[in-house]
Amino acid sequence: MSVQSVERALDVLEALAERGGEASLSEIAARTGLPYGTIHRLLQTLLARGYVRQESDRRYALGGGLVRLGGVAEGMVGVWAQPHLARMVELSGETANLAVLEGDFVVYVAQAQSPRRLRMFAEVGRRVLPHSTAVGKVLLAWRSPEEAVTLLRRTGMPRRTPHTITTADGLLAELDAVRDRGYALDLGEEELGVHCLAVPVSDGDRVLAAMSVSGPAARIDALDRDELARGMRKIADAFAEELR
Repeated sequence: MSVQSVERALDVLEALAERGGEASLSEIAARTGLPYGTIHRLLQTLLARGYVRQESDRRYALGGGLVRLGGVAEGMVGVWAQPHLARMVELSGETANLAVLEGDFVVYVAQAQSPRRLRMFAEVGRRVLPHSTAVGKVLLAWRSPEEAVTLLRRTGMPRRTPHTITTADGLLAELDAVRDRGYALDLGEEELGVHCLAVPVSDGDRVLAAMSVSGPAARIDALDRDELARGMRKIADAFAEELR
């Protein structure tokens, strides 16, 4: 049995999230289909609890109260992901990671390390720009081109290695390829000599996170990418089921 007011409050928060964390009353109404009066009452409650704030231009934005919830939830997601990441290590022999998009940055939230002596790892909590990583490409690929370009304009596209894509048009073409094949690649674009393959964790409507395996270029290149991606997607889909 659902509680209508709770559902509507969540609709408002999700509408703000889908607009990049900030929206006008009319934009929230267009997204939720709720009457203006209802949205205004819900916003007043969310404002009072710190889950929404109002900007000087009267637009509404997600508030700091969500950070407290998000920090705890992110930690729990990392715990839930561990057995699935361990399966990816078994599948590939390489280090597996879980990453999410926080604001304009990709954040690594969980990891299972390869048993090999020479292995790659990204420190949990590390923040990177999305344009040069496989996980970042996955997290951008199922957003609209307009959203992706807006984010890239804010962050810039610095060259990390000679292989880094540094133009918006170039990355948009790469994101098209990611959607077509269902996985993303980082072929030495973030760090020379390191290759990575990433797949989406999706609830069916949106991409919630990205899961990846990374390792020395020669070892990753020796794997069958399509076969590896199929196995990784099965694991990612099983993890997504747990998050529903």
